[in-house]
Amino acid sequence: EVQLVESGGGLVQPGGSLRLSCAASGFIFSISAMSWVRQAPGKGLEWVSTISNGGSTTRYADSVKGRFTISRDKARNTVYLQMDSLKPEDTAVYYCNAYPPFSSWGQGTQVTVSS
Repeated sequence: EVQLVESGGGLVQPGGSLRLSCAASGFIFSISAMSWVRQAPGKGLEWVSTISNGGSTTRYADSVKGRFTISRDKARNTVYLQMDSLKPEDTAVYYCNAYPPFSSWGQGTQVTVSS
């Protein structure tokens, strides 16, 4: 069964940094492109970033480009999202999944950016 466990969120001041982790199991991680999406309070899911199966190609939403960095560790079946220069608009629950996504989602991890 597919399992995705996000972690690393928390409360941070504007301009601060966080590193999110997504531990994956139950599928062949090495052949799966992976994505991060987020859901702000009262809003729908917003795509944030995608990384190719080999990790050589990355894509970012314009809203986070230049501030966030997606990466993956094949040996650990883990995807990361390094978040720098955080803004209040980044406040959301962050989820990871394969691309195209599996129907099973993790619990997400809460990121709150506030003074």
